[in-house]
Amino acid sequence: MDLSVINVEVALTLLLLLLIGMGPKIALVPFLEKTRHFDAETQRAVGRRMVATAVVTAIVLFATGALLMRLLHITGGAVAIGGAIILAILAINMVSGPGKKVEVETEGQQDPKQLAVYPLAVPYLLNPVGITILIVASGEVVSIASAALVLGLVLLVGAFDYLVFANIDKVSKRLNPTGLVISEVVFGILLTAVAVQLMVFGLGSLGIIAAVKH
Repeated sequence: MDLSVINVEVALTLLLLLLIGMGPKIALVPFLEKTRHFDAETQRAVGRRMVATAVVTAIVLFATGALLMRLLHITGGAVAIGGAIILAILAINMVSGPGKKVEVETEGQQDPKQLAVYPLAVPYLLNPVGITILIVASGEVVSIASAALVLGLVLLVGAFDYLVFANIDKVSKRLNPTGLVISEVVFGILLTAVAVQLMVFGLGSLGIIAAVKH
């Protein structure tokens, strides 16, 4: 990711990656399954807390990613490969088990606040793509403008997430179950391709294979 030059293409590419990495799609089905026993107000509260947690975590990762890489002696390529592996697992689960019920505890045992943080905020809303992009971007930032661009897009995607999950009771009524299952499979396949691309990027960054432009 080259943040040395800020233009429309870079901004749109980063926005697309952040929509994949912390947009509502991957988190939507697990959210609906894990909160199906809650009343509408509790669902909305869980959604708000989930989004807030994901956005704050994203900002912290971006602020500290470069430092973490230096302290742990890892590179952006290694981060990309690690993120690709975890993303591939999530994507394969989406393709192999669309509509499959997520195992949940009984209603009385569930802690909505804890549920909002894990696993809904991380790793579903802020997923491996988002984590990888933010850590890599942290190491690539070369100016205040590039840092402002990343933070602005994180807040923009977070606002979109908030709009969806703070009104999840209304959104869920408009969702077609069949369409949701089909989109889950299609998006899972696309995410698998993203995981492969992350893997290629990581291997290229480490010099294991020839760098590939994308």
